[in-house]
Amino acid sequence: MNPCPCGYLGHNKINCRCSSEQIKRYRQKISGPLLDRIDLQVMVPANTQEVINATQHSGESSETVKQRVSEARQHQQQRQDCLNADLSSHQLALYCALQQDNRQLMSQAVDRLGLSARAYHRTLKVARTIADLASSPEIESAHLLEALNLRNMEL
Repeated sequence: MNPCPCGYLGHNKINCRCSSEQIKRYRQKISGPLLDRIDLQVMVPANTQEVINATQHSGESSETVKQRVSEARQHQQQRQDCLNADLSSHQLALYCALQQDNRQLMSQAVDRLGLSARAYHRTLKVARTIADLASSPEIESAHLLEALNLRNMEL
Protein backbone atom coordinates (compact mmCIF):
# COMPACT_ATOMS: atom_id res chain seq x y z
CA MET A 1 0.00 0.00 0.00
CA ASN A 2 1.33 3.43 -0.86
CA PRO A 3 1.70 5.83 2.08
CA CYS A 4 -0.62 8.35 0.40
CA PRO A 5 -2.62 8.81 -2.84
CA CYS A 6 0.32 10.27 -4.80
CA GLY A 7 2.77 7.73 -3.35
CA TYR A 8 5.46 10.22 -2.35
CA LEU A 9 4.83 10.75 1.37
CA GLY A 10 8.22 10.42 3.08
CA HIS A 11 10.15 10.35 -0.21
CA ASN A 12 13.64 11.79 0.07
CA LYS A 13 13.56 13.78 -3.21
CA ILE A 14 9.97 14.20 -4.36
CA ASN A 15 7.54 16.20 -2.28
CA CYS A 16 4.15 14.72 -1.46
CA ARG A 17 1.31 16.87 -2.79
CA CYS A 18 -1.44 15.31 -0.64
CA SER A 19 -3.16 17.13 2.18
CA SER A 20 -3.39 15.51 5.60
CA GLU A 21 -7.15 15.07 4.99
CA GLN A 22 -6.48 13.25 1.68
CA ILE A 23 -3.97 10.96 3.40
CA LYS A 24 -6.45 10.22 6.19
CA ARG A 25 -9.24 9.36 3.72
CA TYR A 26 -6.85 7.23 1.65
CA ARG A 27 -5.75 5.18 4.66
CA GLN A 28 -9.34 4.74 5.84
CA LYS A 29 -10.15 2.84 2.64
CA ILE A 30 -8.50 -0.20 4.23
CA SER A 31 -10.65 -1.48 7.07
CA GLY A 32 -9.26 -2.06 10.55
CA PRO A 33 -10.19 -5.76 10.54
CA LEU A 34 -8.30 -6.23 7.28
CA LEU A 35 -5.23 -4.39 8.62
CA ASP A 36 -5.39 -6.59 11.74
CA ARG A 37 -4.68 -9.56 9.48
CA ILE A 38 -1.49 -8.03 8.09
CA ASP A 39 1.32 -8.93 10.47
CA LEU A 40 4.08 -6.72 9.06
CA GLN A 41 3.24 -3.13 8.18
CA VAL A 42 6.41 -1.14 7.52
CA MET A 43 7.30 1.92 5.48
CA VAL A 44 9.86 1.15 2.78
CA PRO A 45 11.59 4.34 1.65
CA ALA A 46 12.63 4.84 -1.95
CA ASN A 47 16.27 4.03 -2.63
CA THR A 48 18.68 6.48 -4.20
CA GLN A 49 20.43 5.55 -7.42
CA GLU A 50 23.69 5.22 -5.45
CA VAL A 51 22.15 2.58 -3.19
CA ILE A 52 20.67 0.70 -6.14
CA ASN A 53 24.02 0.70 -7.98
CA ALA A 54 26.10 -0.20 -4.93
CA THR A 55 27.96 -3.46 -5.34
CA GLN A 56 28.88 -3.94 -1.70
CA HIS A 57 26.09 -4.88 0.64
CA SER A 58 26.24 -4.68 4.38
CA GLY A 59 24.51 -7.14 6.63
CA GLU A 60 23.92 -10.85 6.34
CA SER A 61 24.08 -12.69 3.06
CA SER A 62 20.93 -14.29 1.69
CA GLU A 63 22.41 -17.72 2.38
CA THR A 64 23.03 -16.85 6.03
CA VAL A 65 19.48 -15.54 6.44
CA LYS A 66 18.09 -18.63 4.70
CA GLN A 67 19.98 -20.85 7.13
CA ARG A 68 18.75 -18.91 10.20
CA VAL A 69 15.14 -19.04 8.95
CA SER A 70 15.42 -22.76 8.28
CA GLU A 71 16.80 -23.39 11.77
CA ALA A 72 14.07 -21.26 13.36
CA ARG A 73 11.36 -23.17 11.46
CA GLN A 74 12.85 -26.51 12.52
CA HIS A 75 12.96 -25.33 16.13
CA GLN A 76 9.29 -24.28 15.95
CA GLN A 77 8.28 -27.67 14.55
CA GLN A 78 10.21 -29.49 17.27
CA ARG A 79 8.89 -27.29 20.08
CA GLN A 80 5.20 -27.11 19.16
CA ASP A 81 4.66 -29.36 16.12
CA CYS A 82 3.67 -26.39 13.93
CA LEU A 83 4.95 -23.00 12.82
CA ASN A 84 4.34 -19.94 14.98
CA ALA A 85 1.84 -18.57 12.47
CA ASP A 86 -0.35 -21.66 13.03
CA LEU A 87 -0.47 -21.53 16.83
CA SER A 88 -3.92 -21.91 18.37
CA SER A 89 -5.03 -19.75 21.31
CA HIS A 90 -4.14 -22.53 23.73
CA GLN A 91 -0.71 -23.05 22.13
CA LEU A 92 -0.15 -19.29 22.13
CA ALA A 93 -0.56 -19.24 25.91
CA LEU A 94 1.94 -22.11 26.23
CA TYR A 95 4.64 -21.09 23.78
CA CYS A 96 4.35 -17.31 23.86
CA ALA A 97 4.03 -16.86 27.62
CA LEU A 98 5.43 -13.53 28.76
CA GLN A 99 7.23 -12.55 31.93
CA GLN A 100 5.42 -10.01 34.14
CA ASP A 101 7.31 -6.96 32.81
CA ASN A 102 6.60 -7.98 29.21
CA ARG A 103 2.91 -8.56 30.00
CA GLN A 104 2.88 -5.01 31.29
CA LEU A 105 4.61 -3.78 28.12
CA MET A 106 2.00 -5.49 25.93
CA SER A 107 -0.81 -4.13 28.08
CA GLN A 108 0.51 -0.61 27.53
CA ALA A 109 0.83 -1.29 23.79
CA VAL A 110 -2.78 -2.48 23.62
CA ASP A 111 -3.94 0.72 25.36
CA ARG A 112 -1.74 3.16 23.43
CA LEU A 113 -1.98 1.59 19.99
CA GLY A 114 -5.55 0.36 20.30
CA LEU A 115 -4.60 -3.20 19.38
CA SER A 116 -7.45 -5.64 18.94
CA ALA A 117 -7.26 -9.14 20.40
CA ARG A 118 -6.34 -10.40 16.91
CA ALA A 119 -3.53 -7.84 16.55
CA TYR A 120 -2.30 -8.69 20.05
CA HIS A 121 -2.11 -12.40 19.22
CA ARG A 122 -0.47 -11.80 15.85
CA THR A 123 2.10 -9.51 17.49
CA LEU A 124 2.92 -12.28 19.99
CA LYS A 125 3.44 -14.74 17.13
CA VAL A 126 5.77 -12.32 15.34
CA ALA A 127 7.67 -11.69 18.60
CA ARG A 128 8.01 -15.48 19.10
CA THR A 129 9.41 -15.74 15.56
CA ILE A 130 11.87 -12.90 16.20
CA ALA A 131 12.97 -14.67 19.40
CA ASP A 132 13.39 -17.91 17.43
CA LEU A 133 15.53 -16.14 14.82
CA ALA A 134 17.67 -14.83 17.68
CA SER A 135 17.85 -18.37 19.20
CA SER A 136 16.21 -17.05 22.36
CA PRO A 137 14.24 -19.51 24.47
CA GLU A 138 11.92 -16.75 25.74
CA ILE A 139 10.27 -13.72 24.22
CA GLU A 140 12.17 -10.71 25.53
CA SER A 141 11.13 -7.07 25.57
CA ALA A 142 13.38 -6.33 22.55
CA HIS A 143 11.49 -8.99 20.57
CA LEU A 144 8.12 -7.50 21.57
CA LEU A 145 9.22 -3.98 20.70
CA GLU A 146 10.49 -5.09 17.30
CA ALA A 147 7.22 -6.94 16.61
CA LEU A 148 5.20 -3.88 17.62
CA ASN A 149 7.40 -1.69 15.46
CA LEU A 150 6.75 -3.96 12.47
CA ARG A 151 3.01 -3.21 12.82
CA ASN A 152 3.55 0.53 12.61
CA MET A 153 2.59 2.19 9.30
CA GLU A 154 2.94 5.73 10.62
CA LEU A 155 5.87 7.90 9.58
